[in-house]
Amino acid sequence: MMTRLHESRAVTGLRRFTRAETWVHRSLAWLMGVCVGTAACLYFPPLSEIVGRRRQVVTLHEWSGIALPVPVLLGLASRAFRKDAGRLGRFFPHDRRWLGVALRARRREASLAGKFNAGQKLFAAFSVGAVLVMIGTGLIMWFPRLTPLFWRTGATFVHDWLALFMAAVITGHVWFASKDPEARRGLRTGYVPRWWIKEEHPLWRPESQAPRKTAAGRHRTAPDDDRARERS
Repeated sequence: MMTRLHESRAVTGLRRFTRAETWVHRSLAWLMGVCVGTAACLYFPPLSEIVGRRRQVVTLHEWSGIALPVPVLLGLASRAFRKDAGRLGRFFPHDRRWLGVALRARRREASLAGKFNAGQKLFAAFSVGAVLVMIGTGLIMWFPRLTPLFWRTGATFVHDWLALFMAAVITGHVWFASKDPEARRGLRTGYVPRWWIKEEHPLWRPESQAPRKTAAGRHRTAPDDDRARERS
């Protein structure tokens, strides 16, 4: 049954993410959800009273935070994940134009998007940096006897305010995702419709459209991949 479903999706759409990539995203979403939920229970007295068991909540918050890098590290074993991580980490001229349109007109310009638009790249960069800072400050708070008092005070300040900022950014990320059902379906199944790619990410050229060698050993004409288009 699953094989037939997989084949039907491959025929009607194009693969955007591999199973490894969808697993990494799903694992990160769950871990981050636990971190945010437990943090809310620790910082808001009404929630603390409802949930109780503060010591268990603290422990769950600490270990879910420490585990956040694990899915990413495991995902590096996937070639597709490494390739997409490289895409997310590179900015091109069309990304800067995308940001300019977003800031001036407050709208997304789909014609300037490769596999990932500039907003998604900024969110990924912020998430990586924020998680590393949160883990570092969290460790200082977790083991207070190993650092001076002013380190602990500064770590607490940064951890608390960055947590609030992260909650706001994640809320915006979820809000944008809620407005794009095809993007959500792509993260669940790995496949997206061809029309969606043309409308939302026209600069992306999936690997299934890459040139193939003929019997004579020459490459047949095919659309350039997203890297070649992004360099233009």
